[in-house]
Amino acid sequence: MELHNLKPAAGSTHSDKRIGRGQGSGRGGTSTRGHNGAKSRSGYSKKVGFEGGQMPLQRRVPKYGFKNMNRVEYKAINVSTLQTLSEKLGIEKIDPEILKNNGLASSNDLIKILGDGELKAKLEVTANKFSKSAIEIIEAKGGKIISL
Repeated sequence: MELHNLKPAAGSTHSDKRIGRGQGSGRGGTSTRGHNGAKSRSGYSKKVGFEGGQMPLQRRVPKYGFKNMNRVEYKAINVSTLQTLSEKLGIEKIDPEILKNNGLASSNDLIKILGDGELKAKLEVTANKFSKSAIEIIEAKGGKIISL
């Protein structure tokens, strides 16, 4: 086998339909587009969400509710998660960087510490926000809270 005699496998390629090359070709006249209607015309493109004239889904379903554009969303992390993390890594200082490195938050997340679970270690925790119960739990163990 040489470069000059390479060929694609039999049946793997085919020539394109030659459309609009006269009546004798069998694909002249309407050029496989049928007779009338939008799809037979040049420049036709279907609108996104068009359902053939039926009322589209985005118009059938009613508007509902309200979205507060000033809402600040926090990534919630429980005290029990901090305990697990400090045991695993053997650390006493937990900040957003450590949480990001361990896959508990992403780089743009604002972090809020919640008070679910138990804490055995004395930790110094840095986060954007803390719940009252989390503050009580951390300070009861002699830990320190740093709000960003």
